[in-house]
Amino acid sequence: MDSRPSPRDVSGQPEAPISLRRRIMQANRRRDTKPEISLRSALHRAGLRYRCDLRIDLPGGRVRPDIVFTRRKVAVFVDGCFWHRCPEHASQPKSNTDYWSQKFARNVERDIRNTELLVDAGWSVVRVWEHEELSDAVERVLAALSSSKEA
Repeated sequence: MDSRPSPRDVSGQPEAPISLRRRIMQANRRRDTKPEISLRSALHRAGLRYRCDLRIDLPGGRVRPDIVFTRRKVAVFVDGCFWHRCPEHASQPKSNTDYWSQKFARNVERDIRNTELLVDAGWSVVRVWEHEELSDAVERVLAALSSSKEA
């Protein structure tokens, strides 16, 4: 038996085994999150039809919004507070801070780049934080749709 103490993270808590950490990270969904499904359901109840997770190939790169209204050229992103660095709710992990700082910076840079690519291609972009009231998010999407011209 190994008599070495178990590794501890910065907070002094025992570190989770790699296999457990891996399963936890794999459980983070790229699409179909609860906030995204709630918004999609509300938009559907409002009579709107859309595409989910549609890849849009643009001259500067590919973009994959959460909800896409193709005729109106409106792209909706539902951003999680942790992953996309919400100014109100973002928290910094206590362990492996170098990795997480770089990861979050890349996420934010990608969000900015994707928004710029879409806007340059004539799309309207709506970014919704996961903590936003559902009714407010629906209103913002409806406003973007009403101000866009049908192709």
